[in-house]
Parts: sequence; structure tokens; C-alpha cells
Amino acid sequence: MIKYKISLFGITRDIVGGTHTSIEFAQQANVESLLAKLRKDFPRLNDIRSLLVAVNAEYAEGNFPINEHDEIALIPPVSGG
Repeated sequence: MIKYKISLFGITRDIVGGTHTSIEFAQQANVESLLAKLRKDFPRLNDIRSLLVAVNAEYAEGNFPINEHDEIALIPPVSGG
């Protein structure tokens, strides 16, 4: 099993209930599979329209592969005023 640690920010932190969460996959995950599992485990994440994933401080999407020791973060939309 490969365990991924994800840092959470903004509303994602409120939905999940902490600043970090971990999920496991039987094989290497990509951004798409990681988001799908997180949305399944935490259905309220489906309410966020433009949820971004950063891998090693760079935005990533789709089939971008994630390694076990990568730094992963969920970035919710940012509003300003």
C-alpha cells in the first residue's frame, strides 16, 4: 500500500476536520484518482467547483503521477475583496 499525506487549506480543512489527511492506494495514484477518492471519502468536497491540487508546490491535474513522499496540498478557490 502507498500512503499519501495531504495538506488541507481553507474550506477543505473545515470539511475534512483537520489540517492534514492521509489516504492509501494499492498502487501509485495520480491527481485524478486522488481527488476521486477524497471526494468519495468526504462528499462535501464535491460542492467545491474549482478544487486544485498542488504536488511539490506546483499545480497538477489529471494523470499527473503522485509519488509516496510528494508534498500534496488541496487548494480551494480563493476569494478576495
